[in-house]
Amino acid sequence: MEGHAKGLGNGRAPDPPDEREQARRGEPRIVDKPWGREVWYAHTDRYAGKVLEVDAGHILSLQKHVVKHETMLLQAGRVRFTLNDEVFEWLPGEIVSIPPGNVHRMEALEDSVILEVSTPELDDLVRLEDRYGRVR
Repeated sequence: MEGHAKGLGNGRAPDPPDEREQARRGEPRIVDKPWGREVWYAHTDRYAGKVLEVDAGHILSLQKHVVKHETMLLQAGRVRFTLNDEVFEWLPGEIVSIPPGNVHRMEALEDSVILEVSTPELDDLVRLEDRYGRVR
């Protein structure tokens, strides 16, 4: 019980500060896009987290990733989602998981907010079509 009183549930001393990554706080990175914006709230060597704010009537690139694996939750709005050969209406509370190699696109039918978590390869993007002229 003595360890619990000190906040050391396992009975051993915590790691010295120089042996563990320090906690931090800060501001998200805002990335403006022709369709709205991304709010990057996490980007480490193991994972990334973003909020995509997509304006009604706008559409993201038809794209795929070589390595990046992403999972998205539609928090608000309505989206026409293309995933390979399937097109469906994506509704709030639904999740879409996209392993590498899957072709996908999102079109906001209403102002929409999408939560995305992924592997950290944020530059891994193969644009196949793009309304805004960004295909390379």
